[in-house]
Amino acid sequence: MKKLVDKVQELVLERSGTLTRELLREPGGFGLGQVPSRLKPETTTTAVCGFCSTGCGLDIHLKGGTAINLSPAKDYSVNLGMACPKGWEALTPLAAKDRATHPLLKDSHGHQKKVTWETAIGTFADRIKKIQAQHGPESVAFISTGQIPFEEMALLGSLAKFEMGMLHGDGNTRQCMATGVVAYKQAFGFDAPPYTYQDFEESDVIVLAGSNLCIAHPIMWERICKNPYSPEIIVIDPRKTETAMAGTQHLPLKPKSDLVLYYAIANLLIENDWIDHEYIAEHVDGFEEYKTHVKQFSLEMAAEQTGLSPESIFRVAESIHQGKRVSLWWTMGVNQSHEGVRTAQALINIALMTGNIGRPGTGANSITGQCNAMGSRLFSNTTNLLGGHAFENELHRQKIAQILEIEEEKIPSKGGLAYDQIMEGIHRGTIKGLWVIATNTAHSWINQADAQELLKKLDFLVVQDMYTSTETAQLADLILPAAGWGEKEGCFINSERRISPLKKVCHAPGEALADFSIFRLLGKAWGAGSWIDKWDSPEAAFRLLRECTKGQPCDITGIEGYQMLDKLRGIQWPLPEGETVERRSQRRLFQDGQFYTPSGRAKLLFEMPRECAETTDDRYPLTLLTGRGTSAQWHTQTRTSKSEVLKKLYSEDPYVELNPKDARALKIHPHQWIIVESRRGKVKARAYITQICSPGQVFLPMHYAQTNQLTFPSFDPYSRQPSYKSCAVRIRTNLS
Repeated sequence: MKKLVDKVQELVLERSGTLTRELLREPGGFGLGQVPSRLKPETTTTAVCGFCSTGCGLDIHLKGGTAINLSPAKDYSVNLGMACPKGWEALTPLAAKDRATHPLLKDSHGHQKKVTWETAIGTFADRIKKIQAQHGPESVAFISTGQIPFEEMALLGSLAKFEMGMLHGDGNTRQCMATGVVAYKQAFGFDAPPYTYQDFEESDVIVLAGSNLCIAHPIMWERICKNPYSPEIIVIDPRKTETAMAGTQHLPLKPKSDLVLYYAIANLLIENDWIDHEYIAEHVDGFEEYKTHVKQFSLEMAAEQTGLSPESIFRVAESIHQGKRVSLWWTMGVNQSHEGVRTAQALINIALMTGNIGRPGTGANSITGQCNAMGSRLFSNTTNLLGGHAFENELHRQKIAQILEIEEEKIPSKGGLAYDQIMEGIHRGTIKGLWVIATNTAHSWINQADAQELLKKLDFLVVQDMYTSTETAQLADLILPAAGWGEKEGCFINSERRISPLKKVCHAPGEALADFSIFRLLGKAWGAGSWIDKWDSPEAAFRLLRECTKGQPCDITGIEGYQMLDKLRGIQWPLPEGETVERRSQRRLFQDGQFYTPSGRAKLLFEMPRECAETTDDRYPLTLLTGRGTSAQWHTQTRTSKSEVLKKLYSEDPYVELNPKDARALKIHPHQWIIVESRRGKVKARAYITQICSPGQVFLPMHYAQTNQLTFPSFDPYSRQPSYKSCAVRIRTNLS
């Protein structure tokens, strides 16, 4: 096998120009390069999973230096020997037939044709520079991802913003985590999820808001199942999901009435004196104003607006009062909302008022979506300057410039456009070129049909991805083939702030390169200065980023490198220089009641609820909800659809859940093909008649390519996160 690999690599090198050869010969730079020498030919190594934000540890079993199988790591503090179906199948997508194996460039007839890396890199540099020369540097933008190591994210963000002049860059984490980020920043002074997964097992009251944990994060649900205290599990979700069925209380509120509910719960806690006066006095600002605000949200008003009984709302407040260790958790049901930031902060406010933060089993806890969304939040250089710094802060710019050895003038003094604003820029014609890395905008962006038309308007669309078959790659003028998880090195940061390494245990196919190496190639071709030479490997990048965090809430200057992360089985930030940490440790934030605001106190933030941008009417009488279908599916199914095992665990046909009452009124039978239609598009799906949905509501899994043809482009004003969860639709049985 080694001889064959060496021969193929030599053939590729012969076909490549000098620029490409320079980087392809670097250790780990080329997909077919050797698996790191520290891995023995036949042994087992460990790595973190590359699907969701849980960040499970996996034992990778090798033969001849290459991965042949895997199993969940029993000694990893995250998953304790458990894995969801996606984790078990993590290696399978690497062998897919539609892998991007060579650079592809669209010819004059619109066909994507194989070219050399030399041609691909040269074309990228030439075309982007021409667009910027004609329309200005801000006429080109990039869309990144939460799926690649943060060392790659940081190199991309530094290259694009500091060298290429691309002010506007964002990531697909905007679609899942922006709300949680902004909510924490405004309330705590920094994007700081305070918890550790051990809190699932320490709580006696667990509130799950807009979260189907059983399906979206099954290993976290397993942690709840290990809780020895028989906790009260309160599930707040319009649907009677698997999690709601397993909970002890389920509140099936009307879609997007959650902010009213949480204000009413806060009012009940205050009226009944079920709050922690001492904690509020010492650690919280804005309580009196908040008390006045929530007083207008009476129990009767909340019951009317949410569709819940007064008794069920009161019981939630009473359960929070009776709990000694209350934790409140939320995911996309809160984040993907037209008022998600204030809704998340309403949950934060409840935790603060009752003193449920900084102790075991407590916290206001946002659960991340993607495997490295937390890494993106700290190191992608999109909304924040590297290491959680601010572009607007001159001292921060000076610090980063000194560490990276670049001119301070190269660092923008303001942030760029958010994802939706970049798409709007394409619509207006101010953005002419787009570079998309490891995400599938043409499928996942809200109001999909509009998104696809916008991408077609671009003068130059570059897609850097593992696969050529994604909806976005099919539209690309240039495809850059990238290595995937398991084919390169770097680090992910999971929901509980745990930094863990992934490892190169497989060879990427054909001429595919690690994203890190692609960025280095592009930097060289662009004419980047000597600063990029410091980024000569992922671990060298890690060391630079480590210095960028010094003095920040996310300070990791105490982490020596990859070997330490591997030995200690991941490390939660922060770990400043001089501090020590034990193997598999669990560490919470705010145990001392000190927050990252100038005053050191947390803030209670609030405002009046707003109506959804699109409500039901006589023509479109049903409310569409979207979300995860099964634990075997992942986002746009770019990877999970490659596994025959996973495909057996979910319906290949799109399906729509609807209540039996609505099905009878529309004369719809189980498994019948029907049309779900909004003002923007229509989807053909099979009818799944179930009590999971309440009357007047329907549900489509987000994974199917057609779902986002229906969704309405509404955005939270603070986080700019799309509201995927609610829009008006109708159902018809006439398929023509």
